[in-house]
Amino acid sequence: MTEPRGAEGRPERYPALAAELVRLQVDLIVLAGHTPATAAAKEATSTIPIVMAGAEDPVGQGLVESLGHPGRNFTGLSLQAVETTGKRLELLKELVPDASPVVVLRDQRSLPFWQAAEAAARTRGWKLLSLEIRNPGEIEGAFKTAIAARAGALLVISGALFEEQAQRIAKLAAGARLPTMYGLRFYVEAGGLISYSADLIEIWRRAAVFVDKILKGAKPADLPVEQPTKFELIINLKTAKVLGLTIPQTLLLRADQVIE
Repeated sequence: MTEPRGAEGRPERYPALAAELVRLQVDLIVLAGHTPATAAAKEATSTIPIVMAGAEDPVGQGLVESLGHPGRNFTGLSLQAVETTGKRLELLKELVPDASPVVVLRDQRSLPFWQAAEAAARTRGWKLLSLEIRNPGEIEGAFKTAIAARAGALLVISGALFEEQAQRIAKLAAGARLPTMYGLRFYVEAGGLISYSADLIEIWRRAAVFVDKILKGAKPADLPVEQPTKFELIINLKTAKVLGLTIPQTLLLRADQVIE
């Protein structure tokens, strides 16, 4: 028997949902790696085993003591989203190699991502502009700021705040004629231009292996957190056409999926 729960695009609901599952005395909790969800689960219980299906930064978030030795009730898989931020920026600059600044659209929980992007840009002399969003009502204004700053491209840092706004962000990016890189493939499926991330389907498959081991008696503290081994580059040629953008052949040849 399972007890599915979802925040329906409202991150503030996670603490109540986590507390409810604890009251039900479930044997195990499986959750996506959003920071609000993992933080709520961490606050709600230190005893119920929790399997992360792609946590953004399990060590930095204090969910585990280390990837090799979790030491607590969390285990599962890391998304390596922070570590691959620089790679996403590199791919974006390969697509838009001019000297115009890249806007980094992020929420309040994404400081490690911004720091990773800054470090990658600093070594290459790229200009970045950070636009921090606190609620969905600020998204449209952020695009106006990006246009005023003569930005040449946009890097969207994935987070719970933006995921329910994927189609809206893709539409605004097209209207602003901003080539945009995303950290998860569903943004591209919603009309975005390009994404680079771990293969989420494979991560959820691997999460099932952790569930099986724990239900058979293994302790989360003793199960090393796995890092993704497969990453995918997704490109939406329909969106490229709308932007009047020609995708370099070097990128097309490396793409795992091209949406036409």
